[in-house]
Amino acid sequence: MTTLRDLADERFVSLTTHRRSGEGVPTPVWVVPDGVDGAAVWTPAGSGKVKRLRRDERVTLRPCDRRGRVADDAPTVEARAGVSTEPSDLDRVEGLLRAKYRLEFRIVGLVERIARRGRGAERAVVAIRPA
Repeated sequence: MTTLRDLADERFVSLTTHRRSGEGVPTPVWVVPDGVDGAAVWTPAGSGKVKRLRRDERVTLRPCDRRGRVADDAPTVEARAGVSTEPSDLDRVEGLLRAKYRLEFRIVGLVERIARRGRGAERAVVAIRPA
């Protein structure tokens, strides 16, 4: 059986959050192990997934490629997620992402800063725990 911690070691996961209607909205994200059995991602604080998670903490994770394509036989993990904008959480998860994604993390950050004319996006941590 695949665990949340197993998926936290993947390069990308498809994180599915839920609209009010119950419809799932999958998004490919970077993911890092966080704590003993959890995982974390970070995202712009005003993103749709953050808004959806403030209403419904249910999430589904599946391994995917950078474009969000999920193999038919990919394992699925059901979990719960919460959102934090606490500086200590942001710093911790940023450090974990830097360590895992290295140069790729820096390049994406540079592209974001250029696109935003020097201003970084306000971020939120999505802390994911077993259901």
